[in-house]
Amino acid sequence: MVQQNKGKIFLAEERGHHETDWFRSFNTFNFGQYQQEHKLPFGPFYVLNDETLAGGKSISMTVEADSVIVLIPVVGTIAYTDSAGHANCVSAGECLLYTTPKNTTIQISNPYHDELVNFLQLWFYKLGNERDNAPQVTLFNIINNTNQLVPIPVTHPHYKFSIGKYNGREESVYKLSQLQNGLFAFVIQGAFEVQYRLLHPRDGLALWEASEIELEALSNDAIILVMEIPLLHVEY
Repeated sequence: MVQQNKGKIFLAEERGHHETDWFRSFNTFNFGQYQQEHKLPFGPFYVLNDETLAGGKSISMTVEADSVIVLIPVVGTIAYTDSAGHANCVSAGECLLYTTPKNTTIQISNPYHDELVNFLQLWFYKLGNERDNAPQVTLFNIINNTNQLVPIPVTHPHYKFSIGKYNGREESVYKLSQLQNGLFAFVIQGAFEVQYRLLHPRDGLALWEASEIELEALSNDAIILVMEIPLLHVEY
């Protein structure tokens, strides 16, 4: 029997929500004007935004702490620039990761004229003496590697990312690299059961004090993102 480890579900329907006629942002954790006592960061993982941007539009923001930023397009392509002079484009099937100092201004743009883009924006506090680095863009292929967790091949000393596309009733086991680490699962599409917890689209699940995690897809074409995160302590 799989042990039901300590965990906390972040329901999609309870996320923060900011919307204009050309931009929509859902916030799993506290962000901007959305502040709730039960939506605190999971260790150093402090931003998980699910964002949709209209064609030809851009958003800008300032990163107020030394951070590791990860961008994962779900639909389409986004263009990234920052006040340090970096510029990259990243598309669905790719991941952009960069370590940036506080007070950096970043801009994310939709290069299409009239098509929406949807992307995930993940922010983690920088740990220890990590060096700031230029953005790295890496590829992953879940179309030809179904029913398994595919590592996203970014180079980082602390954070690990995997993503998988599953048929219904297919299963995986994720073994954490260090016992003191936690795991955060985010369902992009479909439904999953993770450690006896039912997750629907855009639900998140934080788990800790576990050596391995079992997941099972409950629908076809279900997609899940899994992040392994160092934890000093968790207070929920």
